[in-house]
Parts: sequence; structure tokens; C-alpha cells
Amino acid sequence: MSQNYTVEQRSGPRYVISLPVRAEWDDDQSGEHVVVEGETENVGPMGALVHLSQLPMVGSRVQLAVLDEARSARVQAVVEVLRIERNPGQPLAALQLMNATEEWRGLIWEPSAPHLQTYEKDYDVEDL
Repeated sequence: MSQNYTVEQRSGPRYVISLPVRAEWDDDQSGEHVVVEGETENVGPMGALVHLSQLPMVGSRVQLAVLDEARSARVQAVVEVLRIERNPGQPLAALQLMNATEEWRGLIWEPSAPHLQTYEKDYDVEDL
């Protein structure tokens, strides 16, 4: 009887956030230079899960730019495609950073953390 184990290799929590991205790569099969825009599904300290209308091959290197409101690059990084999900309604690519990790953490990942609010309880039990 064979057993399958999945080893979790995440380097920190993922934060669900939709950020505009642009991905560029050279398609090995067609030789075409591909440029597509999409958005993040979530971001982690070392990568992201992104929606792209056209997906690169697993193992390929992609130039990824996270865009600001003016569609300029906030952060640019080289990423490796770890896996893809070819769901026609929501094609996804899991990307791991190959460089620019400090920029990514400081400008993308840390600001994406959920901000938890705490409220002071200033009521009496009698008020309930």
C-alpha cells in the first residue's frame, strides 16, 4: 500500500489580497514573447498565487511586476512557476521568488497583512 505525503514548504502565512500584476516570459514551444496581466489571489513572503489568462509552463522563469494604480511596477522580480491550475474560469499559477525578496517582503507581503482591530470593552454587565 503506497502512501502520499505532502510536505508544507511555506515560509510564512499567505494573505488574501488582489493586486494587479504583469507577467512576461518566452514560450518555449512557440518562441513567442508572452505578456499578460492578472491579479494575485494571495501573497506570501516568498511568492504568490496569481490569476493569469495565459499560463506559463511549470518550472519556467517569469518576470513578474506588481503594479500600482498608474500601472507602473511597484516591485519587479524573477519568479519560478511551481504549479499551475488550468481551471478555465480561474487559471492560476503558483510563483516562487528567485530574487528581490527583501523588496517583496517590505513592499508587498508585509503591507498585505490583515489589520486586526481590538475594541475596548467599556460597558457594564448591567447594560447587557
